[in-house]
Amino acid sequence: MNYTLLANQYRDNLLNDVIPFWLKNSADPENGGFLTCLDREGKVFDTDKFVWLQFREIWCFSMLYNKVEQKQEWLDFAVQGAEFMKKHGSDAEGNFYFSMTRQGEPLIQPYNIFSDCFAAMAFAQLFKATGNQEYGDLAVRTFNNILSKRDNPKGKWLKSYPGTRELQGFSLPMILCNLVLELGDLLDNDLTESTIDHGLNQVMEVFYQKDLGIILENVRLDGSFSDTFDGRLVNPGHGLESMWFVMDIAERRSDPGLIRRAVDITINILEYGWDKEFGGILYFMDVKGKPPQQLEWDQKLWWVHMETLISLLKGYYHTHDQRCWDWFEKVHKYTWEHFPDPEHGEWFGYLNRRGEVLLPLKGGKWKGCFHVPRGLYQCWKTLERIAEKNQEPRTKNQE
Repeated sequence: MNYTLLANQYRDNLLNDVIPFWLKNSADPENGGFLTCLDREGKVFDTDKFVWLQFREIWCFSMLYNKVEQKQEWLDFAVQGAEFMKKHGSDAEGNFYFSMTRQGEPLIQPYNIFSDCFAAMAFAQLFKATGNQEYGDLAVRTFNNILSKRDNPKGKWLKSYPGTRELQGFSLPMILCNLVLELGDLLDNDLTESTIDHGLNQVMEVFYQKDLGIILENVRLDGSFSDTFDGRLVNPGHGLESMWFVMDIAERRSDPGLIRRAVDITINILEYGWDKEFGGILYFMDVKGKPPQQLEWDQKLWWVHMETLISLLKGYYHTHDQRCWDWFEKVHKYTWEHFPDPEHGEWFGYLNRRGEVLLPLKGGKWKGCFHVPRGLYQCWKTLERIAEKNQEPRTKNQE
């Protein structure tokens, strides 16, 4: 297996296809920020601005500037987005809205803490790129705001009736495991370590079900199982994504045992979520095999497959577990045969169960400039590390 050729495939798709697509089509020179609702050809079909997608794009171009090449075009693109969000993105208390008009007028209240999570990521990465202390301060302030809301992320916008069926969700502890590493030296080391400890415990001991080998999306406040729609819900993509976060933490802490656990969980979830009939990974499942509440349960989504590829490659790099490579080849083949659009660039996001394009959009309310470029970057760099381990020669483009 030529790992270097594979690395080049991911690198070239990132730098010659996906990033140029967003640079060309998502700019809003009149108002600032980004237009993310793009059809197959990259034409804008809606001008609402979804806050977490704005910050994801800021993060993406800042990250590329920091880690790939210091292209002024990338940095300028990120900075203008950040300045737009500084001006329009949050309420007086610093809580970031969910969506805004093209001009920056708030549309939907800050009910979703994930706007804050990606704001902290974006400002931290932009601080590294610019040295502008204001961005660093915004990242830390937003991170502390997230921690203050950790036990009640939706606050006054929580829809459920208090005290009847109180559940805790997997998404926030999962994201915090990655977010705390993104902020790096901006945080006090004790805060970093305590946040990691809490996140690891939640992911690996509370939401991970040892008897099933998979991760649930929701559990009761005491960690017990809730035999309800929400309690039975499994999102294989979330579990698979979280495992590469855990592997990065384990590498930071030099904990091979934790890496091994993460690899085993990755394989278990993938075997559970893989569609045996049509291929690809199912979006939602019911842990008891009952009809899922989500009507889109059988769709195949771009981000699920991309995050899976990252976890498999990191698992293979760290452990050389053949299961990781065998599954990587299988998921890689499915992904590259179904999601990239060779005619107009970028990737399709939504396939039906048979793997046919369901929606031809390249960006919308949920899909933006994030999972595809982040995943391509992570796979590219991890394949390079695997190649180095196997003493493959580097190409000119990699030197």
